[in-house]
Amino acid sequence: MKFLSIDDMPDVAGKRVLVRADLNVPIADGRVTDATRLFAAQATLATLADRGARVLVLSHFGRPKPGDRSLSLAAIAPALREVMGRPVSFVDECVGPEAEAAVAAMAPGDIMVLENARFHAGEEANDPAFVAALARLGDFYVNDAFSVSHRAHASTEGLAHVLPAFAGRTMEAELEALAKALGRPEHPVAAVVGGAKVSSKLDVLVHLVTRVDHLMIGGGMANTFLAARGVNVGKSLCEHDLAVTALDILARAEAAGCTVHLPYEVVVARQFAANAPHRSCNVHEVEADEMILDLGEAAVEALADALKTCRTLVWNGPLGAFETEPFDTGTVALARIAGALTQSGGLVSVAGGGDTVAALNHAGVAAQFSYVSTAGGAFLEWMEGKALPGVVALERGH
Repeated sequence: MKFLSIDDMPDVAGKRVLVRADLNVPIADGRVTDATRLFAAQATLATLADRGARVLVLSHFGRPKPGDRSLSLAAIAPALREVMGRPVSFVDECVGPEAEAAVAAMAPGDIMVLENARFHAGEEANDPAFVAALARLGDFYVNDAFSVSHRAHASTEGLAHVLPAFAGRTMEAELEALAKALGRPEHPVAAVVGGAKVSSKLDVLVHLVTRVDHLMIGGGMANTFLAARGVNVGKSLCEHDLAVTALDILARAEAAGCTVHLPYEVVVARQFAANAPHRSCNVHEVEADEMILDLGEAAVEALADALKTCRTLVWNGPLGAFETEPFDTGTVALARIAGALTQSGGLVSVAGGGDTVAALNHAGVAAQFSYVSTAGGAFLEWMEGKALPGVVALERGH
């Protein structure tokens, strides 16, 4: 896709730039516990401020109920100030006379956080009147929040149609990485898809079998495919009612020339607990009272052999119950192989989704991947092949 980045912006000295960032971070006892998203916003905000722009930061925070003002971004502004290493002010409104007066008082290079956009019903409704009220505060619009761009809200989509629109640094990096992964990838392409349930990733699987050369299925969803093929998976997590759907996906893959890799060696246990007694076995040897909780060593080696023939990898979801040792072994082993292949220059690797980020961090290889997206729903919808409203609006940008 074609879009304009902040490098394409005209002189912004003294101009008002509305930046949609994602400041929706976890807080405990009034303090931010994970500042990852704040650090992600840093490059764009600093670049614009250094160019003399009056930088206005738009975001949502949580899901406030009508009339509830407790979810205020006032708690986030000090943390952003710490991350930025420069003054960051806050105004307790995002539209109207109070916000407009605060913006008018800003000096070039100032950064100010506007109050939670979701305090107004017009945000999620993408109400044109609310969009116009926001637009009155700015001369330019920058979207730096891929993670919320699957939502057609006023601050994520509406503003791009009424102000000159540009992609921020984080958005630009995300879109370029995703284009390399599935938009215009170098083949062969592999996709690792794991997680608990097939039902949560049906659209992902249907889309991927037409786009990738190797589809590697792990986690609880692999059990559904195994059961559909007549394998007795014992007490394993399994959606038996989706057997027909699973067989349909396998048929689609075969028709598209996509090789589906299901585990043939698995790690099983009679109870799901840390360091529970366990064994490795062939999938046809699972006992009626056992649960499949991870891939076996031979199954991981087979996936690694296939991965070594590939040039591109997209990863979403763990291969086993990675939060509980020793059932993290398969995910960690394959992640480390993917990281090493990436570092050697043989593989472009893009991963995303909450559990995936946690698994790669657990394996100590997140930094070795080409790109790791912290976007959850937006990344999943992209993997489903859906158009993301906030991204499409940038494509149509002025």
